[in-house]
Amino acid sequence: MEIDAINTITGIIGLALLLIAFVLNLLKKISQNSKTYNLINFIGAGLLAYYSYTLNNAIFFILEFVWAAFALYFLIKLNIKR
Repeated sequence: MEIDAINTITGIIGLALLLIAFVLNLLKKISQNSKTYNLINFIGAGLLAYYSYTLNNAIFFILEFVWAAFALYFLIKLNIKR
């Protein structure tokens, strides 16, 4: 498989994960304060940050990097509370 195809699939998976977390939260299936929600956001945003890096898109990279960083912060915070 070509690198471009792998990068595109990575971006699609990241996007799908963010949308899944968003919709599940809106439908009240998961809380924005849950580990599941923040883990899905961390992985999805991380994949999209990688994808935007491969596209040399700094603005999109910064958005997704910050999104992933905050999701990771809240994951750590939730694990410390236990």
